[in-house]
Amino acid sequence: MENLYKLDGKVPILKAILFGLKHILAMFVANLSPITLIGLASSLKQTEIAFLLQNAMFIAGIVTLIQLYPIWKIGSRLPIVMSVSFNFVAILTYVGATYGYASAMGAVLIGGLIEGCLGLLARYWKKIITPIVAASVVTSIDFSLFSVGTRSFGGGYSESFGSAKNLLLGIITLAACLLFNIFAKSYSQQLSVLFYLIVGNILAIFMGKVDLSVIFNGGLIALSHLLPFKMKFDLGAIIAVVVIFLVSATETIGDTSALVNSGLNREVTEEEISDSLACDGFCSSISSLFGCPPIISFSQNVGLINITKVVNRFTIATGAICMILVGLLPPIGNSFSSLPESVLGGGTIMMFGTILTSGIEMIAKAGFNQRNVTIVALSLAVGIGFTSGTEADIWHIFPQIIQDVFAGNCVAVVFVVSIILSLVLPKDMNIKNIK
Repeated sequence: MENLYKLDGKVPILKAILFGLKHILAMFVANLSPITLIGLASSLKQTEIAFLLQNAMFIAGIVTLIQLYPIWKIGSRLPIVMSVSFNFVAILTYVGATYGYASAMGAVLIGGLIEGCLGLLARYWKKIITPIVAASVVTSIDFSLFSVGTRSFGGGYSESFGSAKNLLLGIITLAACLLFNIFAKSYSQQLSVLFYLIVGNILAIFMGKVDLSVIFNGGLIALSHLLPFKMKFDLGAIIAVVVIFLVSATETIGDTSALVNSGLNREVTEEEISDSLACDGFCSSISSLFGCPPIISFSQNVGLINITKVVNRFTIATGAICMILVGLLPPIGNSFSSLPESVLGGGTIMMFGTILTSGIEMIAKAGFNQRNVTIVALSLAVGIGFTSGTEADIWHIFPQIIQDVFAGNCVAVVFVVSIILSLVLPKDMNIKNIK
């Protein structure tokens, strides 16, 4: 049993699978939900989304293995579970709706390569993206997700948006998620997403909103394949996505540091941070080749390790292999893609609210001093205010490329404003912490 709490201890295969599956169940739904939201916003067909969901499970397992057992400097040798990230949902729904899904994948390919290269040079650029800059941007990402969650809660991009059935599904699913969080204990709380999906799906079946006939489309077993979409490369889309990659990198630094501190009881090394970032970036580019959004370190699994202290690499690897095998089963992807959006929205709207607290927590850790409050306040005010649907015309005097990147992208605006403020504001402007 002791070896479960050692990075490289020998663990019996059955016990390893049992504990490995706990990690995979914690990220399973979160790995699939972003693709559904992005795909629907990009007007993909249900069959296309189902195939991408299958690919996502397969590639998440592969990338987790690379993180555990590195290839050169790609991978940290740490028990980090990799998953499709919610950080990119807002920007990729925008890019997918504006430029098309093929352009979204092209942007992910380029953005991943840039983050991967920057990861190898992390010591030089991470000083620019200070903790308060990262906190401001993460908070703006969370705000931008609320509209995505609301759209999904009401039924998505369909004529039945806001109908009584959709709202009922969303409310009951949300209630199930809330009740599970109230009564679940310890690491079981990580499975709340799985619980609400089961409840919501059962209700949706009885309401006649689930097409069970599509479950076995594609057979029982099918292999993933590369390039399901011919990629396109739009400069505006690439710039917008690269911004989020830079911000996501700061979150990865935090996840890696927290995991080493809580799970291994030591300080993280610069090499581990660099290799973890390289894995995030380069493997996200690989993910795009399978038609999937970026795959990065999954914060909830870091929290699970903090609770259980299970850090054994082999144990996590067995879970990753199970994920790869699941990715070969089309009925899993078909089942998830057939879910009504209101079921997905009922849980994700709470999840997005929870994610917001992580941004607030980051701000608190950076400190509520005069300088930091100024950076957060002004960057969020400009970012959210200047990109709202009713005020986006404020950008009309700028060149088209500027409009494409910033007019509907609050995250990009917050990123630029917060960096400028961080560079120009005096370091000694803090008189005292604001009480």
